[in-house]
Amino acid sequence: MSDSNTTDFTNPSTFILLGIPGLEAALIWISIPFCAMYTIAVLGNFTILFIVKREPSLHGPMFYFLCMLAISDLVMSTSTIPKMLCIFWFNSREISFSACLTQMYFVHSFSKIESGILVAMAFDRYVAICHPLRYSRILTNSVVTKIGLAVVLRSGIITLPYPFLARQWPYCRTNIIPHFYCAHISVVKLACADIRISSYYGLFNLLSVSGMDVFFITVSYTLILRAIFRLPTKDARLKTFGTCISHLCAISALYIPDLFSSLFQRFGHNVPLHILILITSVYQLVPPMLHPIIYGVRTKQIRGRLLQLFTHKET
Repeated sequence: MSDSNTTDFTNPSTFILLGIPGLEAALIWISIPFCAMYTIAVLGNFTILFIVKREPSLHGPMFYFLCMLAISDLVMSTSTIPKMLCIFWFNSREISFSACLTQMYFVHSFSKIESGILVAMAFDRYVAICHPLRYSRILTNSVVTKIGLAVVLRSGIITLPYPFLARQWPYCRTNIIPHFYCAHISVVKLACADIRISSYYGLFNLLSVSGMDVFFITVSYTLILRAIFRLPTKDARLKTFGTCISHLCAISALYIPDLFSSLFQRFGHNVPLHILILITSVYQLVPPMLHPIIYGVRTKQIRGRLLQLFTHKET
């Protein structure tokens, strides 16, 4: 290890991102599916934004929330994946301390924004199914805007302590981060100080934000299912429940990798490091890639507009 990586410092000028330690020989091959997934995520989410913007008939609460989800997917994946590919392809491992803290803030805040948007979408489904006649009066453009701002402010404020806590610690061991991005827990583990406050705040953040979001989604779907089971016919129940499938798939695509990633990072001490990092990469790549596919395939309005778009191009 070079002296630059072991010299005492309180604020390192740069960190070194290792990528996926233990799989260096396979990084080029790993980068191929990662690059393909990122490309699909970018093209898919931009397509969603383009179609909703172009079609006035899609200017409604459900599709506004979908656009918010697409934007958060784009920002969250773009905060990490291009740098990861630079590590894999060009061995560009250095990242400045300020850029590291900025990346940390964007990744953690937009992951919480994404979670908050899924709560908003659950509320949209609840109003549409349980109070269909009042839907347009409850979810006005003004209310949708306020919900969006509340989600952004909550996530931005609750994530602010991450970079501030990381900046205050002295780093006197090494500036090598065994990861492909500056995750909060990966950075503060390098500090030569008692970092329990950072660890406890991270756990509080996970349990309070994600826990609260899961609670509200569960309450929404409990009320939705109760309303569905009251419908008179099986066909009506299946048709109504079908309008929730896309959202349930989006929830699964986000929360399942997030849950495993968070638990393994904190408690998976016996799990090989490269497995932990691969699980994290799934969380970074899979939801942004799957969300536009799920909504593109499952949502009739978007599927129809997409087919029209390609049909017009062919003619």
